[in-house]
Amino acid sequence: MGRGKLRIYLGAAPGVGKTYAMLSEAHRRIERGTDCVVGFVEHHNRPRTEVMLHGLEMIERHEIEYRGSTFTEMDVDAILARRPAVALVDELAHTNIPGSRNTKRWQDVEELLQAGIDVVSTVNIQHLESLGDVVETITGVRQQETVPDEVVRRADQIELVDMSPQALRRRMAHGNVYKPDKVDAALSNYFRPGNLTALRELALLWTADRVDEYLREYRGEHDIRTTWQARERIVVGLTGGPEGRTLIRRAARLAEKGAGGEVLAVYIAASDGLGSASPKELALQRTLVEDLGGTFHHVIGDGVSDALLEFARGVNATQIVLGVSRRRSWQYVFGPGVSATVARESGPDLDVHIVTHDEAAKGRGLPTPRGARLSRSRIIWGWIIGIGGPALLSLLLSRVLPDLGLANDMLLFLTCTVAAALLGGLLPALASAAVGSLLLNYFFTPPLHQLTISDPRNIVAISIFVGVAVSVASVVDLAARRTHQAARLRAESEILSVLAGSVLRGEDSVPALLERLRETFAMDSVALLERASDVDPWTTAASVGPHPVGRPEDADVDTPVGENMSLALTGRVLPAEDRRVLGAFAAQAAVALDRQRLLGEAEAARRLAEGNRIRTALLAAVSHDLRTPLAGIKASVTSLRSEDVEWSEEDRAELLGGIEEGADRLSALIGNLLDMSRLNTGTVVPLIRETDLDEVVPMALGGVPEDSVELDIPETLPMVAVDRGLLERAVANIVENAVKYSPHGQPVLVTASALHDRVELRVVDRGPGVPDEAKDRIFEPFQRHGDAPRGAGVGLGLAVARGFTEAISGTLSAEDTPGGGLTMVLTLPMAGEGHPAAADLPTPVVS
Repeated sequence: MGRGKLRIYLGAAPGVGKTYAMLSEAHRRIERGTDCVVGFVEHHNRPRTEVMLHGLEMIERHEIEYRGSTFTEMDVDAILARRPAVALVDELAHTNIPGSRNTKRWQDVEELLQAGIDVVSTVNIQHLESLGDVVETITGVRQQETVPDEVVRRADQIELVDMSPQALRRRMAHGNVYKPDKVDAALSNYFRPGNLTALRELALLWTADRVDEYLREYRGEHDIRTTWQARERIVVGLTGGPEGRTLIRRAARLAEKGAGGEVLAVYIAASDGLGSASPKELALQRTLVEDLGGTFHHVIGDGVSDALLEFARGVNATQIVLGVSRRRSWQYVFGPGVSATVARESGPDLDVHIVTHDEAAKGRGLPTPRGARLSRSRIIWGWIIGIGGPALLSLLLSRVLPDLGLANDMLLFLTCTVAAALLGGLLPALASAAVGSLLLNYFFTPPLHQLTISDPRNIVAISIFVGVAVSVASVVDLAARRTHQAARLRAESEILSVLAGSVLRGEDSVPALLERLRETFAMDSVALLERASDVDPWTTAASVGPHPVGRPEDADVDTPVGENMSLALTGRVLPAEDRRVLGAFAAQAAVALDRQRLLGEAEAARRLAEGNRIRTALLAAVSHDLRTPLAGIKASVTSLRSEDVEWSEEDRAELLGGIEEGADRLSALIGNLLDMSRLNTGTVVPLIRETDLDEVVPMALGGVPEDSVELDIPETLPMVAVDRGLLERAVANIVENAVKYSPHGQPVLVTASALHDRVELRVVDRGPGVPDEAKDRIFEPFQRHGDAPRGAGVGLGLAVARGFTEAISGTLSAEDTPGGGLTMVLTLPMAGEGHPAAADLPTPVVS
C-alpha cells in the first residue's frame, strides 16, 4: 500500500478561513464519491464553521484523564480501523495531552499517511519552526506550539488561504472569529493592522519560496536548462568598480516593475590571485543591494562571462544587468569584453540590459595585480605578433613595397618586436627579434633569398637591429613588470588602508572581516583558530565559507597569529607575494577578536557600574523612607512605655496599630530592597512548577483591604508554569500599586483568561493613569510617577514585579484602561505544551 497524500491549508493568522476551506473541500470530495471523515476539527464556536460540519462523518474523539480533568484528542486507532480514503485533521501544530499516542499531532498525521490515508490539514504561518524568531520580532510573542518546516514542505499540496488585514479585522469585529468579550483585546493587540500585514507578507513569501522549490525540483528532474520566466529574477554583474551602485539601483527599479521581482548581485573573482576590485567599494555595494532587498553573491571562476551565465541559469534568472565596458577603444583589440560576450551567449531565455554610466570608456583602472605575471591571453597575443607579425610584414614588403629601403624595413620589424614585448613580455620579443633578423637577411639583404650577407655594412645594420630589438624588448618588459607591480602595490595599499580605517573606527566584526578576506583572495573558506596552549586542541573562534578546517595543518594556507592563534584558508595555495596582505588581515582578525571580547568585558563592567549606581541610589532613597516608619514605631513604643500617661484601650489599640502599620511598611520596603538586590546580582533562580492561578492570586492580596479588590479567576483556567513565590510577590506589588492609585470606592479588578498558549492576568484600576511616554519608565527602579509623596515608597514595586515576571518567562506591561485608568497586563506560560487553550487566539501583544 502506498503512502497517503497530504494537503495543507496555510494561513497568515487565525480567522482567515483555513478550517472553512478544508471543510468545503471535504464536501466537494464527498459529492464526487470520496470516502471522507472528520478525524479532528475544532470549530471554536464559530457558527459558519460549525454549520460546515453538518453532513460529515465524525470519528469519535479519544478521552484522556489528565490532572483531574478530562480532555479529548484525535483517536488515531479509530481512524486506522475505519480506513477512510481522506481524513480531515485540523491544527497540525497542536501538542497532544500527555498520555496520548504521540506527542504532536503532526506525528499522528504521519501515521495516517503511512497507512495510505490521505490527510487534509491546516496550519498558521507563525507555527512553522524556522519562523519562530521572525514571528516573535513582529508580534512580540514566541510561539510554543510549532511544526517542523520539513513536515509542511513534504506536503503534496500547499494552498494559501489569504485575506487582507482590513477584511480579517472586519470579520472579527462582526463576531465571526472570537466571542465579543475577546474581540477588543485581540484587535488592539495581536490583530493590529501592522502585525497582520507583516504576517501576511511572511506567508506569501514562504509560499512563493515553496513554489520556487517545486519549480527547481521539476527542472532538475527533467534536465531543463532554459530559463522559465515564471518570476522576474534579475542578476547584476559587478566588477568592483564604482559603476556597480548605478547597476544595482537600475536592477532594483526593474524588479519593482514586476510583482515579486528579486535582485541578485554577483561579483565574480578570478581563481588565481588577489582581486583588483576595491574591497571598500564591494562592501558598499553589498550594503546597498541588501538595503534594497536583494542578495549579494561571491563567485569564483576563470572566465567571467561563463561564470556569470552559469550563475544566472543556476538561479533561473530572467534578466542580467551589466554596465557598458570601462575599456578604452584600443583595448577592444584583446577581445569583445564581458558585456558583449554575455549578450551574445545568453540565448533567447535571458534578457541582457547594458546600462550606461559615468565610468564608461574611462579605462579599466588598475590591471589585475598578479605580481609580474601576464595573463594567458596577452602572452598568446605576444607570440602571435612576435612570430606572425614579421612573417606577414615580410610578405607585405616583398610584394607590395619592395623598394622601401633596408633602414625602413628594419624600423617596421622593430615595431613588431616592441609590440610583442608590450603584449607578451621578454620571450616573445626575443623570438620576434630573432625571426625578424632572419627574415631581413633572407628577403631584404643581398644576396636575396639566401642566409648570407655580402655587404659588411648590412651585417652591422642587422647586428644593430638585433641589439636594439633586444634592448627595447628588455626595457618594455621591465616597464610592464614595474607597472603591474605598482598596480599590485596600489591594490595592497588600498586594502591595508581600509583595514587601518576599520581598526581606528572599530567597525568590522570578526565574521565580516573573515568574509572580506575570503572575497579578497578568492578562497573557499576562512577560519580563525585558537588554543589555550601548545598541547591543547584547536578551537574555531570564527569562520566563514563552506566546510572550514579545524586545524591549521589541514588548510591550504595558514598564517600564525601570535603563539596560540592561526588563520586557516582553504581553496588554493597563495603565492608568496600575497602573504604580506594576508599577514595584515591576520593581525586585524586578532585585534577584532580581542575587541569583541573586550566589549563583552566592558558590558560586564557596565553592569557592575549599574549595580553600583543602583546601590548609591538605594542609599539615597531609603535614607528617608526607612526613617519615617521607624520614627513612627519609636514614637508609639515610647508612648506606650511612658509611665506618666494612662492610656485608654482605644489609644493603646491605635498606638499598636501604628506600630503594626509601620512594621508592615518596613517589611514591604526591605523585601523590595532585597528582591531588587537579588535581581541585580542575578541570584534569582526560579523553581518552575505547574500552578493554578486561583491558588496564588488570593494569597497575593493579603496586603490590601478586602473590599479594595474584585477577583475574577475562572476555575477552568489552565495551569501555568511558574515559580509560585516569585509570581505571588509580583502580583502583590502590582495589586498594591493599583490600590494605592485607585479612587476610593472603586475596587481594583483582577481578572484572568487563557489566550492560545499563554495565560493573561489583568490588574485594572480607575486611577489617573500614566502617559504613553512614561509607561516603560514606571518599571525602572526608584521611579515615582507624578507627585507621589516620599512616604509612598522608593519606587521599587513595579521594577521588582517586572524582574520576577521575566525570571519566570512572563511579560509585564502597562496599557490604558478604557474609560480612564491603568491596566497592568501580566502574561504567563501555560503549563504543559499540550494543555489546550480556551480558544484559538494567539497571545496578544501589549503595547
